[in-house]
Amino acid sequence: MTDAHVPARGKRRDAVRNQQQLLDAAAAVFVESGVNAPVRQVAQRAGVGMGTLYRHFPTRADLVVAVYRHQVDAAAEAGPVLLRESPTPAEALQSWIAIFVEFLVTKHGLADALNGDAEDSAALHRYFVDRLVPVCSDLLEAAVPSGASISAYTLLRGVGNLCIGGAAPDYEPARLARVLVDGVLVGSGSTSHARGR
Repeated sequence: MTDAHVPARGKRRDAVRNQQQLLDAAAAVFVESGVNAPVRQVAQRAGVGMGTLYRHFPTRADLVVAVYRHQVDAAAEAGPVLLRESPTPAEALQSWIAIFVEFLVTKHGLADALNGDAEDSAALHRYFVDRLVPVCSDLLEAAVPSGASISAYTLLRGVGNLCIGGAAPDYEPARLARVLVDGVLVGSGSTSHARGR
């Protein structure tokens, strides 16, 4: 391999690092200020210029979709880690559901940012389901080896419904989600749940 390949590889690494910084910065800005916050805030927080931002994400919708997918991926990757590292599978499930709730509560305005693009919204929903339902299913199966009383998809839909009013004062979707999962575990006769309390 010649030295001519080294700068290109370095540039690729820089591009990946810049993209990661932009995604992390955008996620933080969107949580603080909503998805309609000026994209200049995202570039400033990431420590890059506007040209770099637009090179990676030509439109606001591109940025929002990328952040959404990035957060879905992070939630999906957290599942196996929690299952390995938590004291019990029941606590792994509860911890993962808490991550899921945070994701749902902090992604306000996605549909508006996509300007009503039904095709993009449908594609994101499919991605969400394809990535997160299997992870939840693995966690639920580990927590309730004898078989849970509801499916992973139903559990996620139920938690999602609890998060609809998540921005209201004095409303605690994370607490309600924990109660819901407790109910599923107890109703399914999970012994790991009892050990984890």
